[in-house]
Amino acid sequence: MHMPLRRIGFILFLGALVAFALPSWAQTQQAPPPEKVDQLIKLLADPTVKDWLSRQVQATTPPAVVAPADAGTQANAQGTERSMVSTTLERIKQHLGRLAMAWPGLPAKYQRAKDILMVEFAERGVAGIALLIVFFIAVGVGLAYLALRLTRPLRLWIIALPRDTPQGRLKKVGGRFLLVLILVGAFMLGSAGTFLMFEWPPLLREIVLAYLTAAIVVWAVRGFARFVLLPSNLQVEHAREVRILNVDDERADHWYRWIVILVTVFTVVAATFSLLPTFGFTADDLLALAVPAEVLLLALGLAAVWLRPPPMPDDHHGRISHMAVSWLLTAYFILLLLVRTSGAFILFWFVVAAVALPAAIVMAHRAVHYVLRAPAAESEARPVPAVTLAVIDRGIRMALIGLAAILLARAWGLDMHSMQNSDPAVTSLLRGILKAIVIVLAADFGWSIIKALIERKFGVGQAPAGEHMLDPQQARLRTLLPIIQNIMFAVILIMALLMILSSVGIQIGPLIAGAGVIGVAVGFGAQTIVKDVISGVFYLLDDAFRVGEYITSGKYMGTVESFSLRSIKLRHHRGSLFTVPFGELGAVQNQSRDWVLDKFNITVGYNTDIDKARKLIKKIGLELAADPEFAPWVIEPIKMQGVQEFGDYGIVLRMKVMTKPGGAFAMKRKFYLQVNKAFKENGIELPVPTVQVQQGGDAAAAIAQTHLAAKKKAAEAGEEAAS
Repeated sequence: MHMPLRRIGFILFLGALVAFALPSWAQTQQAPPPEKVDQLIKLLADPTVKDWLSRQVQATTPPAVVAPADAGTQANAQGTERSMVSTTLERIKQHLGRLAMAWPGLPAKYQRAKDILMVEFAERGVAGIALLIVFFIAVGVGLAYLALRLTRPLRLWIIALPRDTPQGRLKKVGGRFLLVLILVGAFMLGSAGTFLMFEWPPLLREIVLAYLTAAIVVWAVRGFARFVLLPSNLQVEHAREVRILNVDDERADHWYRWIVILVTVFTVVAATFSLLPTFGFTADDLLALAVPAEVLLLALGLAAVWLRPPPMPDDHHGRISHMAVSWLLTAYFILLLLVRTSGAFILFWFVVAAVALPAAIVMAHRAVHYVLRAPAAESEARPVPAVTLAVIDRGIRMALIGLAAILLARAWGLDMHSMQNSDPAVTSLLRGILKAIVIVLAADFGWSIIKALIERKFGVGQAPAGEHMLDPQQARLRTLLPIIQNIMFAVILIMALLMILSSVGIQIGPLIAGAGVIGVAVGFGAQTIVKDVISGVFYLLDDAFRVGEYITSGKYMGTVESFSLRSIKLRHHRGSLFTVPFGELGAVQNQSRDWVLDKFNITVGYNTDIDKARKLIKKIGLELAADPEFAPWVIEPIKMQGVQEFGDYGIVLRMKVMTKPGGAFAMKRKFYLQVNKAFKENGIELPVPTVQVQQGGDAAAAIAQTHLAAKKKAAEAGEEAAS
């Protein structure tokens, strides 16, 4: 059974405080008299004495100890003589030498800090300081819980919000975030605010404020971890559906627990380290003491990794096994510790950013798409537009990468605003890389928005299910948008590349001039391609055809499926696909624009009542025009224009119908069936071509003569065969 988190944090907190009260592991002399210690403390509190001590420490420190900055400068100055690898190895060697020289002096400094604490707080004692800190933390906790009670209406409003719509989930996230800010502010006001209301001795003030700051950080991280993970101890109904990340309760509890533990240990250690310079610890001493602290944090981090729950069976995000991820993270954390201990701080921060930044981007992407996922099927809420998702997703990515670039610049000591010629080449290159990252980020952000807008237009332009027509404006958009998308992509890509080259110090003026010359040469050498491209531009400007229209151009005909900058693809009604360069199209006959007028004939017998046939045809035309299957297509119903001509075997009647392109074929088939049925029911004859043979008086003589001729021909053929 897990120990309560507050108890774990309290134990770690007290452990760091009472560490000064433990017996020294290398004590060499007894504590001085109290009156001398009082004099020492007063002197240490004097700013003038502090400045003098700092100058004396710098003046008396051996050259090998203060070497890091000078060694770095010398290494940069001698870059032409020694390779970067040897310079890096030298820096690591000097850093390890500083650590080795700092370790022997730590026992005496530890004893001095202990003596100062024992004399300064002889009446109150270290336990009294701990109780004082605990008291102010308790005040902060009490005020936070009071704020929690007062914000009950806000919590009820958050609970009442719907969880099956993206709008409801987003409001829940905003409400929980506001609640966390209120609780953190209340804890800060109750703990540090109450302490600062009174006057305290300087040393006591620094100690208490350091650990109260650590407590505020732990409380804030605890609150934001609850905000993100919603652990099971909050007893939130349907917690997984309203979390920011799609994790189950077991994983949420695990990471919540270990985040609080790791942050508690880190902040307590950091608060302790912030106080050590007050007791005479130098920067080298802090580096030496940081090694065991970092080993402790490494052990806790590996415990969190190896004790994490295995993935769920329905979790398809991971492409690497659970055990492999554990080993990779173990190797990564050990590598971080080794790099940090070696003193290669630039490499350390680069390794941290190389893994932490992609992980943060992936988590932010999943969080955005999980919180703003589509509403439930039974909900009437509208889904979040793709443009909004793209803006939020890319905006968060842009903020994360920008923040990482700023932190890396600070960690590496780079000034992003000064580009002096005297700067080292490596520093200038790093500045260029950071600026290039920002440029790529801005280009990706702009392209994502443009792409989302185009996809949204495509979605609006699609015909609803069961319909086959597009609004003319939408059809034109679907024709032009692919071209616009390709052009915008090329423009953004070229601009980003030129800006990146400029940021790393490459002159882009000659490149632009050279590209112009090459473009002219290519234009002369590829006149056919240029002709096709320009012809295609004018075809599109003239709105000669759109995607989905049936066109005819010379020997080519078919439905426009797609086109590029150079050619068009036509799908013939028999299935063949033509790829025709724009330069070969010539005059285009568009058979799918606006309306179609179809005229056809029906033949009836000579004894037909024409007026009766006209009424039947008109009735059938009106019925078909009202049919839901054909009504969207019909502009003018089928009607009879009149008698076209007297044919060989009947009277030819002329029909006419006006429809939208593509809508007359199926309706004509049904019209023929209904006309045939109606004419039969009303006694109207539909004549059929026939051949009539009539018998006359000379028929017998003709038959006898034909028979004799055939017999004579057969006899002649027999004689020829015998001879």
